[in-house]
Amino acid sequence: MVLYGLKNCDTCRKALKLLPEAQFQDVRADGVPGDVLKSAYEVFGAQLLNTRSTTWRGLSDAERALDPLDLLAAHPTVMKRPLVDHDGQLYLGWNSDVQAALLG
Repeated sequence: MVLYGLKNCDTCRKALKLLPEAQFQDVRADGVPGDVLKSAYEVFGAQLLNTRSTTWRGLSDAERALDPLDLLAAHPTVMKRPLVDHDGQLYLGWNSDVQAALLG
């Protein structure tokens, strides 16, 4: 299981605390592998973009108009977090549905 997020994100820290077996990957430092990002966009579409983030608010209109995958590659902190890859199944966020699926 791999959890993609930010080390200073409270939601990511909560998820990591409950998923001690998860390998953490900081998207700011390490990015997200292109194939994982592409799969996540195919599954979640525009939900993958966190349009409430400070990074998003700081983007120019031209940057916001980029292809979402290019935007996420250039600015990984725009991705909604956490993104969890559990045996090829992707989960986005840390709501009760995701928690139920991952914690049993």
